[in-house]
Amino acid sequence: MPIKIMVIDDDPGILNLIKSMVEPLGCEVFATTDSQGAAEIVRRHKFDGIFVDAHMPRVDGFQLTQVIRSSPSNNKVPIVMLTGYDDAETMRQGFSAGISFFLGKPITQERMIRLVNALRGTLLKEKRRYVRLIFRAPVDCKRKSRGPAIAKACGLDISEGGMALIQAENLDVGDEVNLEFQLPAVPETMSLLAQVVRKMPPDGIGVMFVELSPDARNAIRRFIMRGAQS
Repeated sequence: MPIKIMVIDDDPGILNLIKSMVEPLGCEVFATTDSQGAAEIVRRHKFDGIFVDAHMPRVDGFQLTQVIRSSPSNNKVPIVMLTGYDDAETMRQGFSAGISFFLGKPITQERMIRLVNALRGTLLKEKRRYVRLIFRAPVDCKRKSRGPAIAKACGLDISEGGMALIQAENLDVGDEVNLEFQLPAVPETMSLLAQVVRKMPPDGIGVMFVELSPDARNAIRRFIMRGAQS
């Protein structure tokens, strides 16, 4: 499965250059010159890594990085800033916004290959967090606050990062919930804290795990890997 990369730069020539460099490295590239449109896309679609130009009209790379860091699905992705400005102030502003790495222009194939190889482990880890496996089982969802209401939901799928549930219409975006469910071949009941990040009409929700112990993460990872290989 290819690594999904998004590249935003107002120069079409730069976009084509980056595509030609990273696609042979096992990456699927979505490229756009529209930084304002990109801000909407990252709120709705998951990427494993994102390249942003520092200086663009309408929404610049620093503003776009802040949008990415506030999005439910992409807030932990590695973000590479493309810039011809390697002064300390640009780097300070970039790191403050949430940039992971800088790549100076002009971009060379050697530097791009070195960067992607250095990031590969992080990119694959980010991809693995969102690999979803069908999971049909009852899930108890208890609000952490606002009263004792419990939703007896049904699982749809699960990833290392979260779950999709149905029959949970009484939960709203932003609610923190304590989840309890049973994974096949795991004797202990899973007890996790999660947050509702989206509604899926008519009665579904998507939740993101907030607190996941190493044992719980490993149990979910083993379940997903067994299912993916079967």
